[in-house]
Amino acid sequence: MESAVQAYETNYANGSAGKQRSEREKAIDEWLPITSSRNAKWWYSAFHNVTAMVGAGVLSLPYAMSELGWGPGIAVLVLSWIITLYTLWQMVEMHEMVPGKRFDRYHELGQHAFGEQLGLYIVVPQQLVVEVGVCIVYMVTGGRSLKKFHDTVCSDHCKSIRLTYFIMIFASVHLVLSQLPNFNSISGVSLAAAVMSLSYSTIAWGASVEKGKQEGVEYSYRAHSTAGNVFNFLSALGDVAFAYAGHNVVLEIQATIPSTPEKPSKKPMWRGVVLAYIIVALCYFPVALVGYWAFGKTVEDNILISLDKPRWLIAMANMMVVVHVIGSYQIYAMPVFDMMETVLVKRLHFPPGFTLRLITRSTYVALTMFIGITFPFFGGLLGFFGGFAFAPTTYFLPCVMWLALYKPKRFSLSWITNWICIVLGLLLMILSPIGGLRQIIIQAKTYQFYS
Repeated sequence: MESAVQAYETNYANGSAGKQRSEREKAIDEWLPITSSRNAKWWYSAFHNVTAMVGAGVLSLPYAMSELGWGPGIAVLVLSWIITLYTLWQMVEMHEMVPGKRFDRYHELGQHAFGEQLGLYIVVPQQLVVEVGVCIVYMVTGGRSLKKFHDTVCSDHCKSIRLTYFIMIFASVHLVLSQLPNFNSISGVSLAAAVMSLSYSTIAWGASVEKGKQEGVEYSYRAHSTAGNVFNFLSALGDVAFAYAGHNVVLEIQATIPSTPEKPSKKPMWRGVVLAYIIVALCYFPVALVGYWAFGKTVEDNILISLDKPRWLIAMANMMVVVHVIGSYQIYAMPVFDMMETVLVKRLHFPPGFTLRLITRSTYVALTMFIGITFPFFGGLLGFFGGFAFAPTTYFLPCVMWLALYKPKRFSLSWITNWICIVLGLLLMILSPIGGLRQIIIQAKTYQFYS
């Protein structure tokens, strides 16, 4: 981590001090994934954001509702949608707040707000936990959805195959796709993923409506003890936080859009974000509410697992999930690739090229696959990562930076709004990992490694 921080420090100093950059530095920037291409259209922003946000999280929302209950569940969903749209707007605005400079990476904005060194120590560890955490969870999601597809298609005459092997199959796709150089080169994968997310969300709630309210369905809390219900409630908050995780890559997505003083990138970026959030609402609210209405407290932590019929439709939905999380994994992996390659090329002076990219990216895919195979606790992982890392970077870190940079007048609307988001985000960060960690411990008691 120390070398990563120092490399970014050097990188930022070179970019912001206004010194004449060498040809080598320019060549490196043109090679690194985030800054190599700036010709994206506004709709790229829309489907990149949908792909980044609507992922594994949407399928766990009915389960989260079963732990929250009707009233608190709806309140948490609506509040999260409003708060995260507001903080996303802040980040889009701050991308080019300094004339002639673009904050292409989350940590660069953090450095501008908190100072060159402190900004790195605040942002880089949190962003890495989020992005690596998402990639691990998506490894598990991809593997589980492949297994569900296999088990649904040939449930009668097929031999049961371990989840481990399905995760390995899913990872093999990423060994190839991870070699694509930058965000624009994965735009086709991202578009397919965004279409899939809307499709399988529609299937999830549509099939729930078709199945109807189950006989004897109960909407009481899942656990039998007060302590169990409290812990589940906290874990569900993390599940919801996980569902709104696109902020960690939003500046990197905006960096791909061209910008001039007359036509700043924030206008097309914001247009894409608004469209993305409309699609997010169309995916999240029907799935969460209809899924919970149909199954009550017996709903699985992945709604598609609760739905068995019609068989062909559920098989197709699971395959759509696979396609979607392939795109999502790539969206979240790209900034990590950028960090690794920046350190290796700028700090350790490795020559940029295909060999470096092949080794570093393949190693990263293998690492996330190994951790996913070892700890495939889907629901608990969502709750733990959702609170521990997503709450700061999504719910309140943009507000802290806004207050530090724009300094709104005390007790003005902007000041009050930002402090409300900060307080709610802090509560989320402190409380939800407790529930997620408890779920992981409970599931670990009966889990056999590499089963």
